[in-house]
Amino acid sequence: MRKEVVSVGYVMVPVVVADAKGRTVPGLKASDFVLFCEGRRVAFDLFEESRGAPVSFTILLDGSGSMALAGKLEGAKEALRALSQQRRNGDDFSLHVFASGEVREVIPFTTEPGVLLDAVDRVKPFGKTAFYDALVRMPDRSLLGKNGSRAIILLTDGIDNASTLSRDKLKEILEGIDVPVYPLGLRSPATVRDGKGRGPRTGEALINIEILEEIATVSGGRMAVSDDPKDLREAITLIENDLRSQYLLGFAPASGGQVRFRGLAVTLARPVRVVKMRAGYKGTAPPYRSGPADDPGSDRPN
Repeated sequence: MRKEVVSVGYVMVPVVVADAKGRTVPGLKASDFVLFCEGRRVAFDLFEESRGAPVSFTILLDGSGSMALAGKLEGAKEALRALSQQRRNGDDFSLHVFASGEVREVIPFTTEPGVLLDAVDRVKPFGKTAFYDALVRMPDRSLLGKNGSRAIILLTDGIDNASTLSRDKLKEILEGIDVPVYPLGLRSPATVRDGKGRGPRTGEALINIEILEEIATVSGGRMAVSDDPKDLREAITLIENDLRSQYLLGFAPASGGQVRFRGLAVTLARPVRVVKMRAGYKGTAPPYRSGPADDPGSDRPN
């Protein structure tokens, strides 16, 4: 039997732009952006600056037994307290908890952060972890939020020991979504660091950190790993800055043709830099532009 492959109907490309000092840059125009797909210039028909707009946060919390160790669950709670304290009018939040191969919607989208925090306080860690299986269900759940700007916040210690989904399949699915995933990894404070401040020197831990990095990179999010709950407040601030100061580019791929992953890149006409964007999309070819940017030696990205 031939496997059906479906292309995305429209591609949204959120882009975060910063200056040399790392400050987000407002006021850019569509003409400042050049969008590429695999080295060829793309014609985008949507351009918006999303600054200070409300966000729908889909929160995916690891409720497995390993989160009960070394204050990891308390670290996750501290991050969500910070998220609620930095909320803007119109933000809404949903909470999903995964453990023992199941993911439960604990709180549907609400604008009341107190409801969210009360629910988090009632989480009791148990069972094994299957965060791959849980994560792939979140993009559809995020559509239930009322805001156009969306984000998935994944709070986990990164130890997956029960998923039926493979890492490669997880990556393939994430390539086809347009909502950024922000993994916040929680580590035990007493572990030995790897020399880069990224966690313990065990093969399992380092592999899991790589997975969290890959999730963030493919989806256009930002990863943070911490063994101190206080550090997660800074991570939440960075996430907020990304989501409140982004540009949205969009285009419709061809109605027919080969469906595969296609890498994206953006260059800018001003002396600023792209700091966050999705790595690409899974679908048919984009609407390419003709002109100098498609010629050899043009302004294609390196």
